[in-house]
Amino acid sequence: MIEPIALQLGPLSVHWYGIIMATAILAAAWLGTSEARRRGENPEVGWSMLLWAVAGGVIGARIYHVIHQWDFYSANISLIPQVWNGGLGIPGAVAGGAAAVWAYTRLRHLPTGRWFDIFVMALPLGQAIGRLGNFANQELYGPPTDLPWGIPISAAHRVPEWANLSLYPEATTRFHPLFAYEAIASLVTLGAMIWISRRFAQWLYDGDMLLIYIMFYGVVRSYLETFRVENWLIAGIPTATWLGLGGFLLAGGFLYLRHARGWGTPGAWIPQAEAQRREAQKSEPSPEAQPG
Repeated sequence: MIEPIALQLGPLSVHWYGIIMATAILAAAWLGTSEARRRGENPEVGWSMLLWAVAGGVIGARIYHVIHQWDFYSANISLIPQVWNGGLGIPGAVAGGAAAVWAYTRLRHLPTGRWFDIFVMALPLGQAIGRLGNFANQELYGPPTDLPWGIPISAAHRVPEWANLSLYPEATTRFHPLFAYEAIASLVTLGAMIWISRRFAQWLYDGDMLLIYIMFYGVVRSYLETFRVENWLIAGIPTATWLGLGGFLLAGGFLYLRHARGWGTPGAWIPQAEAQRREAQKSEPSPEAQPG
């Protein structure tokens, strides 16, 4: 266990959660701008879009979390803006970030589907790093476990079910690190998406990688919900499971339909990327032109 506050500067507290989230955003932005360049898009546009995506993602993530924990926040309204204390829901972050990317591309007359793909190619890396913030805040853990990678959770951060220290002593009780499971799954998703986007580039339509990401994340989140406690339930089933499985089916169905009916142009970004690479090669001085 680590202290949630990394640095205290007078009245100002610098939280590990904030440091980790900032690192996650910068890492995702770096990967996203690299992907934009690979697809023949201007990476500077990616940095401008980042502000919109981060704002939309944080707002969406917080709204999802607050709705999830409304019984608590309805009695503690002043805590709703305090995102530095944790409490961001990934489904809300994806929805809010995607809405922001859509709005930005529409306003700037950019190819929306292509920028969606760029956005989600970077997202799993941000998720993987960002989930470490849950470790700093001692949140997103599962039931007690005897597995060697179980983690301790202090009594102050436990849900009521496991707060009884006579039954679950702090010294010996360990819990499933769900944040670590999701971080690992995010890295696997990232690797799979990078492979798919390169192996099948000439067959993919703009927007396909967004659908593939939704399918991957839907499966991962639906499985991990079986470990979570204090779930937000609808008809006795965790809301995130409904969203995950629903997203998987809808995204998979739409992916099939758009290819079966030709609702797109395969490899639409490739000619633009190739033209950009040729222009870059022309601008490079030839070896003969270099001074000896």
